[in-house]
Amino acid sequence: MTTITAEHGAPERLGASPGADGTHFAVFSAHASRIELCLFDPAGIRERERLALPGRAGDVHFGFVPGLAEGALYGLRAHGPFDLARGHRFDPSKLLVDPYALRLDRPFVYHAALGSPPGRRLDTAPLMPRAVVCRPAGGAPVLPRRAPGFTYELLVRAYTQAHPGVPAALRGTLGALAEPAVLDHLQRLGVETVELMPLTAAIDERHLVHLGLGNAWGYNPVCQMAPDPRLVPGGWPEVRRVSDALHARGIRVLLDMVLNHSGESDHGGPTLCYRGLDNATYYAADAAEPDRLANDTGTGNTFAFWREPVMRLGIDALRAWVEYGGVDGFRYDLGTVLGRTPQGFRPDAPFLRRLAADPVLRDRLHVMEPWDVGPGGYQVGAFPAPFLEWQDRFRDDVRRFWRGEGGLLSALATRLAGSPDLFAGPGRDAASGVNFVTAHDGFTLHDLVAYEAKHNEANGENNRDGHGENHSWNNGTEGATPDPAILAARQRDMRALLATLFVARGNPMIVAGDELGRSQGGNNNAYAQDNETVWLDWAGADGALAAFTARLARLRAAVPALRAPAFLTGALVDGAPDVVWLGAGGEAMAPGEWRDDARRWLGARLAARGSAALVYLHAGREPLALRLPAPAPGRTHRLVLQTDRPEAGERPLRPGEPFTLAPRSVAVILEAAA
Repeated sequence: MTTITAEHGAPERLGASPGADGTHFAVFSAHASRIELCLFDPAGIRERERLALPGRAGDVHFGFVPGLAEGALYGLRAHGPFDLARGHRFDPSKLLVDPYALRLDRPFVYHAALGSPPGRRLDTAPLMPRAVVCRPAGGAPVLPRRAPGFTYELLVRAYTQAHPGVPAALRGTLGALAEPAVLDHLQRLGVETVELMPLTAAIDERHLVHLGLGNAWGYNPVCQMAPDPRLVPGGWPEVRRVSDALHARGIRVLLDMVLNHSGESDHGGPTLCYRGLDNATYYAADAAEPDRLANDTGTGNTFAFWREPVMRLGIDALRAWVEYGGVDGFRYDLGTVLGRTPQGFRPDAPFLRRLAADPVLRDRLHVMEPWDVGPGGYQVGAFPAPFLEWQDRFRDDVRRFWRGEGGLLSALATRLAGSPDLFAGPGRDAASGVNFVTAHDGFTLHDLVAYEAKHNEANGENNRDGHGENHSWNNGTEGATPDPAILAARQRDMRALLATLFVARGNPMIVAGDELGRSQGGNNNAYAQDNETVWLDWAGADGALAAFTARLARLRAAVPALRAPAFLTGALVDGAPDVVWLGAGGEAMAPGEWRDDARRWLGARLAARGSAALVYLHAGREPLALRLPAPAPGRTHRLVLQTDRPEAGERPLRPGEPFTLAPRSVAVILEAAA
């Protein structure tokens, strides 16, 4: 018979804390009358004992089990009222996973019984993972904080599932990213930061299970501190090994964290963790129907980040990934939720203040997805320093310009300038924005120029899911085998989009595989396609496009005028404005030219200390004859990039030489010493 005692007092850490002589357990629940610790046999099959946690300090239930060592398997059961009007959903027939679990013995698998009502008393232990008592090594090294620069958003399983240079046993796992073939590709591209899509233990949504599909992206988490066994079978040592391998190549690691909701879904969803432990504390209630959950996330529930236990959970989860895994920062899915209070979003919300001040986290990178689907959920530009933000305004304005729409010169110039309309606040600069043309949710770069409309039929929702307005275009006929001219037009447009991204002030981000010309067949919401739709086709990769992307990264790294963090405002640099927007004759644009809806091109001279470059973007269909502005004294012009001729080398331009800009192209001309 196992003994449990409260004599040692409440431990400082929640969860399971193994020591030399046993294991401490501590679980938060403000409303449970009793929390039981359920211990399993070493195979995780038989529940051999239930031990009520004997101690309580405030809202923390605790106990110490002498002799219980690392590797022990456990779960929790919570007793209390089932009172929907007060938000309570206690049901001891549901085995619960510890929200502070650091390792699970198996992945979550959805089953309808996990959401059965308490009156049926269906014991869910056979359906649930067990938490594993463990103590990961802390003190994982991280790189010094700096702007993320060239960021590479990466879906772990899809990235290497078909990679011929990765051992078969590692394909589709996090560990594959430490393989030389993968690291070499990232380094050749010039990637500065890898942004890993979610790694935390997650569960498939019930509607996907009914359709015979699964969640390929992982945005439905349950345990924020436990790596998913399917993606990270080696647990925390594997996370740290991969972080160390990327750091050795000078590449930072961001982790996409889904703190805004859990995989327990709405009132009809499964009871896995938070719902069973203290639904009324962890989740925000619907203001109109208090027995239902608020759904500012569109996933069925929303964590209440203004409450202390939820804030503590979020901070502790982030600390775990830094201290045990060595990650350099985070991207926050639906980050507006983290700033929500009962009165709505606040830039000075308690959790945001706490995150920015935390001694472990304050020097890490924090990138917000600054929107959710709730009231007032669109908050691009509203987050204070030190938070960085994704910005869809760059995506949409750049796409519309290259699609050929008029009236976008001012908008495009603002995006190239680092979006001061959004980020010009205290302590912020152009590096506060993460620019992208494509992201995981939406068309791939290839599909953006090949499909006018989405094709999400395989998702089982009659093509209703995913964005409807993509600002995309079709060079050719959808579904038909394109001829060489159409393929060339698509390549041309992809290069122009990539070049626009890399010449703009701010941090450029691409999605892994876009540099290889990957397609999802027009599916712009492939979250449910854990198959060849999202797996990278390394055998069919477009090596020329990858080489062009690497060339852009090198150009940006070498030219301060393209990567400086300052907004382009016209301020003097080396005695000249940091930006001059150019007319066709090389002079500054006249005010009336900004209002020319027929004009489909924009030129600029960009400057930073000791560096200047001319950038021209031409979305029109006819060649454009230009006269370049005179270079600074003692300087000359050198053409270094033409997206219509990616194979062309660099060449000097003679003073006064006419310059013709090809249709649908970007050109970059550097000012170099004569």
